[in-house]
Amino acid sequence: MLHEILLLVLGLLFVVFLLVMLGQKLGISYPIFLVLGGLALSFIPGLPRVAIAPDLIFLIFLPPLLYEAAWMTSWNDFWRWRRAIGLLAFGLVAFTSGIVAYVARAVIPGFTLGLGFLLGGIISPPDAVAATSVLRGVKVPRRVTAILEGESLINDASSLIVFRFALLAVLSGTFVWQEAATSFVVVSGMGLVVGLVVASVFFLIHKYLPTSPSINTALTFMAPYVMYLLAEEFHFSGVLAVVSGGLLLSHLSHRVFDANTRLQAYSVWASVSFVLNGLVFILIGLQLPIAVEGLGNYSLQQAITYGLLMSGLVIIIRLLWMYPAAFVPRFLSQKIRDSEPSPGWQGTLVLGWAGMRGVVSLASALSVPLLAADGTAFPQRNLILFITFVVILVTLVLQGLTLPAIIRFTKIADNDDRTPLEEQEAGVRLHLRQAAVKHLQRQYPAETEANELIARLQQRMQTEINLTTRTLNSLEVDEAGRDALRQYHLVLLDVLGVQRKALEHLRHHDSFDDEVLRQQEAQLDLDEAKVKHIER
Repeated sequence: MLHEILLLVLGLLFVVFLLVMLGQKLGISYPIFLVLGGLALSFIPGLPRVAIAPDLIFLIFLPPLLYEAAWMTSWNDFWRWRRAIGLLAFGLVAFTSGIVAYVARAVIPGFTLGLGFLLGGIISPPDAVAATSVLRGVKVPRRVTAILEGESLINDASSLIVFRFALLAVLSGTFVWQEAATSFVVVSGMGLVVGLVVASVFFLIHKYLPTSPSINTALTFMAPYVMYLLAEEFHFSGVLAVVSGGLLLSHLSHRVFDANTRLQAYSVWASVSFVLNGLVFILIGLQLPIAVEGLGNYSLQQAITYGLLMSGLVIIIRLLWMYPAAFVPRFLSQKIRDSEPSPGWQGTLVLGWAGMRGVVSLASALSVPLLAADGTAFPQRNLILFITFVVILVTLVLQGLTLPAIIRFTKIADNDDRTPLEEQEAGVRLHLRQAAVKHLQRQYPAETEANELIARLQQRMQTEINLTTRTLNSLEVDEAGRDALRQYHLVLLDVLGVQRKALEHLRHHDSFDDEVLRQQEAQLDLDEAKVKHIER
């Protein structure tokens, strides 16, 4: 049995890699392609049925994925757009859950208001991985991606809290708004506290214990699970614990991690998060047979109709919410008008259309218990699961495939009063080089005179200062400067390619140890990664 599970996982991973490569060739975002691929696989006769245990999603997949998202989120951007993020992560989730609850009770036979809120909590949070992977291939303002990333960090927690209270109401048959509101504040607030406390403990471990890069990397994988499990043990929000702890450790990481740790940890996390996301999205597509079976009194046509209705409803709700949320605060507050540039109808439309659902919605639907408190079958469980599957499929495919076209149609412009990224990059490099030259001149004047190597170091730093200064001046003048910088990067990449070929040629000689060659290769990798990061 264990061998069969292992072979199945390895087979799915291989399929994931093939589909991702095919999606890249076709220019389709990989979450969309993986869901469609999993859906196609579910129709293959004889293929083992793959059922996702909800505990597997919440315990194995969710903590590291949330932690990685929190770690890579810019705290400055998160704080700058906190008002917009809060309106989406809390306001829109509550608004969506309420509208879905009343519409579901009105149109679906047998649905109570409690079941409606349960469904609303399940299908209200968009999936950031899907949205950001789609946006990665098109040019959008940083403001849009920052708000989407920040929203996704918080809305999972708020939707799961709505889900938890609705489930309790269905099981107990009672629901008191005052108790629910108080519990919401306690669950959320204490989840934040647990995350910050655990993050502080891990910070002290990283800082004061004699750890190595490998140990530090392993500890970064332990941290999200400790945060999540400890918070859930006390019935607080494990999601908010992971998010708050991840944001704090990310903010403090430069104080405890050296260069080797950062290079190793970032590389490992990039691979692990890609594998986890790939498995989750292909598993979503494979859930079709499970979602279809057991519909009971509902025909497949009825279930599809309800699923499409709820899909259209959540899309419309998000679009209707976006414009008042974006422009009413600006109308009411002069301070907001002065401090924030107008998002325009283009940015608001893009944010509204980027509401693709994903893994948290499916995991929540699967975690609905099979039996109610009295031992009878949980009401409408299979229909809730099927509707969730349809909502995920429709929003991922419809919105995911059309979002790039909408971005091109709106011709959205970056109207934020922020310095362009290429100018920021050049400015940071200039500042660092100037600090290095001043330090050499102040601390090592004699050594610079006597030691040719140190003199060349200072000369190289000064040359880079001159080059960066000219680059900044050209960037500030016109587009020709940016073209010159792009041409410089192309030539530099070509030179790095030639160096790689020369390094490969040296591997056939016995004059150089492999360790030396690997070190030089790593340096070329860093140089290439730096250029590609600037050009991205």
